[in-house]
Amino acid sequence: MRKNLSAIALSLVLLMLCTSVAAGPVDVRVSRRQLSATEIEVVFTAAIAPGWHIYAPDCPPGGPNPATLTTEKAVGAKAVGGLKASGNARSLFDPVFGMQVKYFEGQAVFTQRYRITSPAYAVKGYLEYSACDERSCMPPTTVDFELKPDQQQAAASAPSPTASTKKENGKTKDTTLSNPPSLGEGLGVGIPSTFLMGFLGGLVALLTPCVWPVIPMTVSFFLRRSKDKRGRAIRDAATYGAAIIVIYMALALLFTALFGPEKLNAMATNAPLNIVFTLLLVVFAMSLMGWFELSLPSSWANKVDSKATATGGVLSIFLMAFTLAIVSFSCTCPIVGLLLVDFATSGQWIAPVVGMFGFALALALPFTLFALFPSWLKKAPKSGAWMNQLKVTLAFIELAFACKFFSVADLAYGWQLMSRDAFLAIWITLFGALGLYLMGLFNFQSDGDEPKARPVLSIMGGMVSLAFAIYMVPGLWGAPCKAVSAFAPPMTTQQFSLTRHQQVTARYTSYDEARAAAAAQGKPLLIDFTGYGCVNCRKMEASVWTDDEVASLLTDDYVLVSLYVDDRKKLDKPITVTGSDGKTTTLRTVGDRWSHLQQTRFGQLTQPLYVAISPDGQLLAKPMGFTESAQGFADWLRKGLKAYRTSTANNQQP
Repeated sequence: MRKNLSAIALSLVLLMLCTSVAAGPVDVRVSRRQLSATEIEVVFTAAIAPGWHIYAPDCPPGGPNPATLTTEKAVGAKAVGGLKASGNARSLFDPVFGMQVKYFEGQAVFTQRYRITSPAYAVKGYLEYSACDERSCMPPTTVDFELKPDQQQAAASAPSPTASTKKENGKTKDTTLSNPPSLGEGLGVGIPSTFLMGFLGGLVALLTPCVWPVIPMTVSFFLRRSKDKRGRAIRDAATYGAAIIVIYMALALLFTALFGPEKLNAMATNAPLNIVFTLLLVVFAMSLMGWFELSLPSSWANKVDSKATATGGVLSIFLMAFTLAIVSFSCTCPIVGLLLVDFATSGQWIAPVVGMFGFALALALPFTLFALFPSWLKKAPKSGAWMNQLKVTLAFIELAFACKFFSVADLAYGWQLMSRDAFLAIWITLFGALGLYLMGLFNFQSDGDEPKARPVLSIMGGMVSLAFAIYMVPGLWGAPCKAVSAFAPPMTTQQFSLTRHQQVTARYTSYDEARAAAAAQGKPLLIDFTGYGCVNCRKMEASVWTDDEVASLLTDDYVLVSLYVDDRKKLDKPITVTGSDGKTTTLRTVGDRWSHLQQTRFGQLTQPLYVAISPDGQLLAKPMGFTESAQGFADWLRKGLKAYRTSTANNQQP
């Protein structure tokens, strides 16, 4: 009865919204905007229910399903650029997918521009998106549109809630505007962590042998230069610090300007660039370990230094700061390079600027603070072997990050060179070697003739590094190692596992084949409605399916079939179906077919959804969604199994 009421309510909603496209928790309205005599734009305004979100078009591959636009027909018109998105955007690091993802809450506006090349143009296509909440995801939903001459709006559309109209030559012209994101929306929640990461990188650079010894000399120079005028010394030191910030901010702005916001967003999804980043980090690491030195020509520093001596005022201080940037290049370049690579692949165009501000601020603060409190210089740590040990530690970390970037490219290309266990083996080696180094068991050439004995702090750091390496060892045999799940390749790439039921994978991905197999084996069928971009599906597989009891039931007592509702493999021929409300829908992909099956057969559209049925299609238990309880999921599986056996026994009675 409840299902019937839900179907009736859904039909009424669809009838009331005859000029819009409703898809569960998201209401998408399509409009058309005439930009000029030769350009038009189709606008999709999505009203998103509280608690739900839509992933942005620039989400990296291997992650959640992004919003995409497909142009099926374009006669007399040509698409200009890609799908643009604005609205209430958020960005965060998703530990399940191991990447930075961007999504929209509340409202999102997607726009696609077309250039008109013929007066008799015709454009047809569809927007595809997935809506998710904290527990489940809807299957990909399509919104059709069609553009023709003299149309004021796209087919099956209605004015955007933010649309306005005006009269021009007696005609009404749609002037719907895409809502540009506010500064806070554009920055997203990942920006504070970006600043913090940059600031920590600046602190590390500050403690390198190229920078730390310069601080007392520079501050003493300002104090001697001003003699008894301490206020001037503080002003000069503050100006010096501000100049450092300006220099590194200029570097970040130049980096952003060269690549542009769109290219920076694309870096996270570009496999060749990830290979380049991998090689760069390896080169930086080798330099930090002392194999060779990355440095700018010494003549550059000499010329800038002589210019600073010959000039006065603010310009001379700025040139002194520029000299520091050149002289410290060999130490700061690997750190700046690592930060810029990480910021660029965050998917946020403002990230390099914010991150470099944090880096420069950490680098500049000591010059002003020591000028304010000169007595602190006497208490500051003296230069020594610890600085080189810090450089070598950073080299190990850069090698670890190089593995991460190579893993992204490996997954994108499907090379299968960096499996999860291979990744963990490299990290165990790196952090184990780092621990032994910090404890003084071996030295690098850059350490010179320094004794192997290390201070207590270094030994403690070495013990932590060794403990981290030991923690990852069980991962070689399939242990979850959740602390590194954000960096390591997914569990599905694991090549070796000692645990019998550690990884459960469906043997079938076709509903018809799975039903035939269930009938032949005399077992119930468990349908796993899932998706490649479903976060909670991966959580279930990693934390619930790995339970011994659950794995045994899935493997021994059920025929398991996984139906991916976001499988974009094209059907041999599009299928047109008519719903109970009389509305026709075109199924273009394999995922569309499974979504339609889930909705029409079981009345739900969320993932994950688990359905236990008999081979003849009889429902054995109420479908179950996401749960973090392995015991609860096992109880549900046993309930379905008991119902199947009871039904089978009754059918066999004479």
